[in-house]
Amino acid sequence: MRILGIDPGSRVTGYGIIEISGRKQVYLSSGCVRMEDQDFPERLRTIFDGLSRIVAEFQPREVAIEKVFVQRNVDSALKLGQARGAALCAVMSHDVPVAEYAPSQIKQALVGRGAASKEQVQHMVRTLLQLSATPPADAADALACALCHANTRQTLAALPAGVRGLRAGRWR
Repeated sequence: MRILGIDPGSRVTGYGIIEISGRKQVYLSSGCVRMEDQDFPERLRTIFDGLSRIVAEFQPREVAIEKVFVQRNVDSALKLGQARGAALCAVMSHDVPVAEYAPSQIKQALVGRGAASKEQVQHMVRTLLQLSATPPADAADALACALCHANTRQTLAALPAGVRGLRAGRWR
């Protein structure tokens, strides 16, 4: 099963594709959709077009995307939300199911603490996927999102059927 992870950004959107075979997680591809010298509406189209091409090429069965986190700068948070919306529209136009994860959930799943640094996330992605080089930060964040989703899916699949339907927020 293929999973596409997305780290949305208004100037750089990271993506990472992994394949799950049993308990093994295999790296397929990663990179960034860059749109730094464009007007904002054009950036949104670049995100949509870029991710649409990636979904068409790799045909993931599921997508995991990072949730928007609250920033001090309201304008930046709004732009990030719009970039995330463009990414969601791109994958939803291909009828691919989407799971959403907070940045702290992704870091907790990979590094073991929700306040991990970008370098720690990059190191764990490189280690877990046995990569020969460290991926750029945005691509590593997207791969981390995909790995978080893969691990969450495997954990939920191992739970009894009556427990699977419970939302994580309901556990105490």
